[in-house]
Formats: sequence, C-alpha cells, structure tokens
Amino acid sequence: MIELRAVDLDIAGRRLLGGIDAGVARGEFVAVLGPNGAGKTTLLRAIAGLYAASSGAILLNGSPVGELTAPERARAIGFVTGDEVLLDALRVRDVVATGRFSHHRWWQWREADSDEAAIARALEAVQLERFADRLFATLSSGERQRVWIALGLAQETPVLLLDEPTSHLDVRVAHDILALLRHLTQSSLIPKTVICALHDINEAAAYADRIALVAKGRMLAFASPDAVLASDVLEGAYGIAMERVRLADGRLRVFAREETNGIGERPNPKPSG
Repeated sequence: MIELRAVDLDIAGRRLLGGIDAGVARGEFVAVLGPNGAGKTTLLRAIAGLYAASSGAILLNGSPVGELTAPERARAIGFVTGDEVLLDALRVRDVVATGRFSHHRWWQWREADSDEAAIARALEAVQLERFADRLFATLSSGERQRVWIALGLAQETPVLLLDEPTSHLDVRVAHDILALLRHLTQSSLIPKTVICALHDINEAAAYADRIALVAKGRMLAFASPDAVLASDVLEGAYGIAMERVRLADGRLRVFAREETNGIGERPNPKPSG
C-alpha cells in the first residue's frame, strides 16, 4: 500500500535521512522509533506528501504521493500532529469537524448526516463526547491531544499518520488510544493502515506489527518488535545500554540500564558551580 524506494530526505540542504526502503501493507500498524532529531516527524510528513523526497519515490497504492492533489491526499491520508494553530475560539466539536472538509466541494459548507455521524464516532472513540461544546482554549494539553486524534479519525482516511499521539497523556488514556488505533487496523470492513511516531519503546512493542527504527541518518531496522527490541541496534540508536525482560506471555520489554560506578552504586552527581 505504501512504498518507500531509495528515499532521501534533505531539510535546508542537510541530509536528514537517506536510503530509506520500506513497504507498509494495508491494515498494518507500524511504529516509528528513534532519538530526538532522528527524522521521525520528517518521515511522516514526507509520506503525507508535505515534504518532497530529494530522491527516490514514495508511493501510495502505486501512485507517487507528490502527484496527488491536496484534496486527493486529504481523502487518502490523515496526518495527526500536535502543531498549534489558532483554534482557541472554536468548540471542540468544530475543531473535529474540520476533518470533514476534504469530503466536500469548496462551496459546500453545510454538514451532511454522514459528517454528523463521523464527528460523533470520533469524539466517542477518544472519550470526549461530553467535551463537544467546550472551547478548545479551556482544554488541558492531554485533552487537546485527544481532540487532534479525533480530528484525524473524523477525516475517515484509509491511511492514518500520527506524530507522538500519546505525548501529554496519562498511562490509561495513552493505552486506550493505542488500543483504539490497533483496533482500527483490524476492522473487518475497511482496515486502516497506521504509522505512528512514538517515544515510548514499550508502547511500540505492545501495539505495533513492526517497528521502524531511525537514527544516524538512516533506517537502522524495520522488523517485528521482538526482533528490534532483541537487537543491539536499539542500544546503538539511543546510545545507552538496555535491560531486556521476557514476560510470562513471551513478550519482550526493554528499559534503559541504570549506570553505576562499577560497584553497584549510582555515581555521585557532579558538584554545581
């Protein structure tokens, strides 16, 4: 469904990612991991058609993403990001409703029954039904994050890209959102393809079919969570040793290894001043 063929991504004349080859199937949940500044967001924006590849090709169902018109892309790919825009004076429901714009001609402003239903489903999915008439400006950062996700769901696209959707969320809501995204990929009607940039390695391990690990200007791994987490390449990407724990059900979890001074004690902090 989504193919990246020898993709190079340059930003402001600097090579951020190079030689990316990957294929994402319909109904697959792919988590993109990597340290800050590794290019996770840039990769998502390129797949969404917002950044042009310096070389190589990004294809959606065999067609170059860059050749799609803006309305065509908006009906095919939903991109959920926490970028701030001036929405504070709008109600939550109206913010979510902007996800329906691509389903209308430019002169059609009246909502259809299908819009009402899609907005209601999206708000219910992120547990914000009772917030529908609240002003966006009154929400906490976590609540705003859930509104962005609802906007993406209301867009009803076959591909959903999300840039750190669990940031600012407490543990329960974060796992509710990831479980929802996982469920969307398994729908018996129209399964969504989800590509999601995450910071939490174990969130990716729990919900993703495959993990794309980006660091040092390239994609270091693109494989199952178990394969990526078990590999030393994970430590190389983050520059820190990892502890690995195998759960009773066979799943693998990893944690940053606490540094010691060689005798099992934490090193003393350096004096300030």
